[in-house]
Amino acid sequence: MGCASVLLAAALSPRFEASANSRSSADSSPTSLPRLVLHPSRSSTSDLELGGELAGLPPGSNRYISRDQLLAFPQVSYTVTDDANFKAPVQISGVSLEELILHLAAAPASAMVVAICDDQYRANYPRAYVAAHRPVLVLTINGQPPSGWPKDAEGHGQDLGPFLISHPTFTPSFKIFAHADEAQIPWGVVRLELRSEKRVLDSIAPRGAHSADKLVQDGYRIAQQNCFRCHNSGKEGGTKAGHPWLVLSAWATASPEYFAAYIRHPQSRNPNAQMPGNPGYDDATIAALVAYFRAFAPSRAPMPSATEKQ
Repeated sequence: MGCASVLLAAALSPRFEASANSRSSADSSPTSLPRLVLHPSRSSTSDLELGGELAGLPPGSNRYISRDQLLAFPQVSYTVTDDANFKAPVQISGVSLEELILHLAAAPASAMVVAICDDQYRANYPRAYVAAHRPVLVLTINGQPPSGWPKDAEGHGQDLGPFLISHPTFTPSFKIFAHADEAQIPWGVVRLELRSEKRVLDSIAPRGAHSADKLVQDGYRIAQQNCFRCHNSGKEGGTKAGHPWLVLSAWATASPEYFAAYIRHPQSRNPNAQMPGNPGYDDATIAALVAYFRAFAPSRAPMPSATEKQ
């Protein structure tokens, strides 16, 4: 074990051990936990990569935590019936994101989790979302490790591991026009970042004289939960789509009609688009997104090419 791992274990173990008794009623883990050790390099393909602002480390540090270490955290277990990743009810067990924030984040009171998948999709977990929905980093499904997990529900035969995130149950906590609070249930998760929520979300906060307008703020909240998963603003946000925030802004500004059609039915504008459509988004929802993305627009915006991939 490297020196950095020893120092980190010493720095984190008091917080880790002090909260061992703060467990969910569903938790059956022991009250005495081993010291937490994060490694500077991967020692197994089952390790989870960690980054961001980790306790006891300089910002931007990368570390790895083993599956055994994750199993030493307080565990929760639920029968899940409403997760779209599964074709039938399943029993999930794992660690709540709230526990991970408490034990791993440099500043737990202001931290959020960003889950990064192997295809560069990102799921964001602000504190309000964590409090409302109690998301869980899943370690076992029906008592099985990732090698025994079902394949993706869309029928592509893809593995859901090495990690995924689910919920005990999901009930939307807000609705803005036709956009209801969406379950953030990524699979293929390979990295978790513990980040300053303000710093992450400031990267897509609306700009300009109309930034406080209600319609712009409504669009901001919708985009924060939906668009930010696959579209990046600088170093923040997912890069799966390949179209950053300013491109979306250009589309919304140059041709709101194109933008609306793309949001609702992406393949109608680009047959190669991989983005799922949002056919239920009504005119008010689209108007909020247009108002929001226009806050980032330069004075003139180019039209998208019909050959762009997504």
